[in-house]
Amino acid sequence: MTMEKITVQRQPSYLRVQTNEGHYLIRNRNRDNHWRHGDISIQTVSGDDNLKIYLTGGPTPVLQFQLRWQQRIPENLRFLGDHWERSYGDMAWNSMFPDKPMPWYFLTFDGTQIQGHGVKTGAAAFCHWQVDPFGVSLVMDVRSGGVGVELNGRNLEVATIIEYSPKTGETLYENARNFVTHLCDHPLIPTQPAYGVNNSYSAHGHGTREQILTDSARHADLATNSANRPFSLIDMGWENSRSGTLSNWRAGNERFADMDQLAAKIKTLGARPGIWYRPLLSHEGVPERWILTSREDFTGHGRCILDPTVPEVQRQIRDDIKLLTAQWGYELIKYDATTRDILGRWGKNMTSEGGVTDEGWRFSDSSRTNAEVLINLYRLIHHAAGPSLLMGCNTVGHLCAGHVHLQRIGDNTSSRDWNITRKMGVNTLAFRAMQHRALFAVDADCVGLSKEIPWKMNQQWLDLLAASGTSLFVSADVDYLKDKQTAALRAAYTRAAKPQPLIQPIDWLNNSCPTRWKAGEEFLEFNWWNI
Repeated sequence: MTMEKITVQRQPSYLRVQTNEGHYLIRNRNRDNHWRHGDISIQTVSGDDNLKIYLTGGPTPVLQFQLRWQQRIPENLRFLGDHWERSYGDMAWNSMFPDKPMPWYFLTFDGTQIQGHGVKTGAAAFCHWQVDPFGVSLVMDVRSGGVGVELNGRNLEVATIIEYSPKTGETLYENARNFVTHLCDHPLIPTQPAYGVNNSYSAHGHGTREQILTDSARHADLATNSANRPFSLIDMGWENSRSGTLSNWRAGNERFADMDQLAAKIKTLGARPGIWYRPLLSHEGVPERWILTSREDFTGHGRCILDPTVPEVQRQIRDDIKLLTAQWGYELIKYDATTRDILGRWGKNMTSEGGVTDEGWRFSDSSRTNAEVLINLYRLIHHAAGPSLLMGCNTVGHLCAGHVHLQRIGDNTSSRDWNITRKMGVNTLAFRAMQHRALFAVDADCVGLSKEIPWKMNQQWLDLLAASGTSLFVSADVDYLKDKQTAALRAAYTRAAKPQPLIQPIDWLNNSCPTRWKAGEEFLEFNWWNI
């Protein structure tokens, strides 16, 4: 089959299914578009503007299945894929790379236009695309833990495939942006831009009550917008792992004391209190059946990772969130590490060869896919948080969309090494800012202010984030801020507190770390290398 453009919004050429017994090729479907192997049935339903995929299974556990569309792929195309969760400084337009998975969606550029192909948010599988000269494959990983999902007659709506063709008058960046807006039907968007101070890179896990109050007072004073006050976000290191309760998150440690009083004090200083939380980290005093024993290596001494499919664990997480928000008064919850705690891998280590997780381990409930387990966790936290904002960190963007207000879209920046900030921050913003207010509000991570990074470089990063329309958070060493830094922060906060046009990278087609940007009608240029 020969086509001028890639199209996957049609019936596949064939399917492959993987069970514990092996891989099976399915070449034929019936008139209702059911593809069958034994007690496994996959249905591909064509709509006016989509292709819906359903999986029904009997006793046979299903690990994954692949849809294949045969067609000649034009040789002049360049490709841009997404990441499983946050990105890692490696996003760029590339030539065809058949063995590289492109999670969730991919864009193509033919020299004139950008087209988009992907699955909508909220899929019940981990989905990735691969393109080779003879066709397109979509792999849908439906494992539960490291084993096949046990559907036992359940009809699972796995994913909805969509495509987007550019409209007349759109710029290339608008091609990509408009495709992404079609991926999520119900994003959860903050009513105002989020900005402020986060002690992550100034405290490095060893913050104190006094340091938080100093940060809150100083940065609240720099924020001039009375209608949208800045956040003061307490990052990791406040929790009391020796609290004597089943949860690490019911009291502050000796450096923080009463967390409700701290939240109230932050408010009196003119900031909005926020707090970091790792939902699945607990200690070994919990009942054994609550524990994911396969994740014993991911904790410190005496700690464990909880199984989110256990009802009592779900109840504990719900109570944690209600304590942090309704009782203590924190208005922003940054919850972290759920992907690695459950699947055992960072997104950068989820390869087409090794999959999204290791083999053999199980949840307490093996009837739900890994994607479903994560979505259920995100939904639980969302419902428990009430009006407080949620920031997902190490959450899977395509699964948490609609359940978090903000999403950390890239790996950590730094207050110690400028090259890390340039690689992780600038690259992330360039290639994922298109998701801003389409899937959630995006956060490309902090401006880490310290003597170890030249101010000339950090000032550029600060200026870019302030102009970007996305979230702006700053980590600043207590003794670092002088007159020129405070003046720059005041100007950045003033701009970031109000809605801005979404930034557009101009040279992103040819540079993984763009230097030229367009913010509304303003053109900006940065030199990320010459100190």
